[in-house]
Amino acid sequence: MGLELYLDLLSQPCRAVYIFAKKNGIPFKLCTTEVFKGQLQSKEFFQINMLRKIPVLKDGDFILTESSAILIYLSSKYQTADHWYPADLQARARVHEYLGWHADCIRGTFGVPLWTQVIAPLTGAHVPEEKVERNKTAMDRALQQLEDKFLGDQAFLTGQQMSLADLMAFEELMQPVAVGYDLFEGRPKLAAWRERVEAFLGSDLFQETHGPILNILEQAVNKKFPKPSPEVYPYILLRISRIP
Repeated sequence: MGLELYLDLLSQPCRAVYIFAKKNGIPFKLCTTEVFKGQLQSKEFFQINMLRKIPVLKDGDFILTESSAILIYLSSKYQTADHWYPADLQARARVHEYLGWHADCIRGTFGVPLWTQVIAPLTGAHVPEEKVERNKTAMDRALQQLEDKFLGDQAFLTGQQMSLADLMAFEELMQPVAVGYDLFEGRPKLAAWRERVEAFLGSDLFQETHGPILNILEQAVNKKFPKPSPEVYPYILLRISRIP
């Protein structure tokens, strides 16, 4: 059995895994698993991941969850270019340093605008304006830290070459961009970093991966984004309730 990746390209971590595999020529079967169609709630998917989360990697009988773990596994198994996940101890530690901070300060913060502007209205849920403003403040603070602590005067977040850290960060930042937030306005260093990442990925892979998310606001405005299935409503309402 070959490598299988369970992904939904509306998801930031799923896009990171998809891009990494595609960019490195790793052969895999794409098992599209659509969150808002309730496919995470199926009995079949529960056998794959009892946590009902994506991305998921299945390599024969081996099943792995969590995007950072999947990216590290792929980089190690397929011996991808060293810049992704360096062999040098200190360079590798920088990647881990970023991924740790990313989990605390980026993940869960930059996805909120999609939930407040697109998903919540579809379910009739109301997100208080103070939560929206608090999220904007949190994003601004995280962007400043991203620029000051990790990017600095380097080309990329952990050095002069693209790494797993850049891929994970880029995908999170694309989420609010997709719903109209210009995160890079007034931040020339981060804007230049974004251009370098996009250039590295290439326009074809960028468009292939980001087409669904970049069209989501237009679909929502024109009422073409499908209403979530009843099975996924409890998950959606729980996620919205957890917005700080």
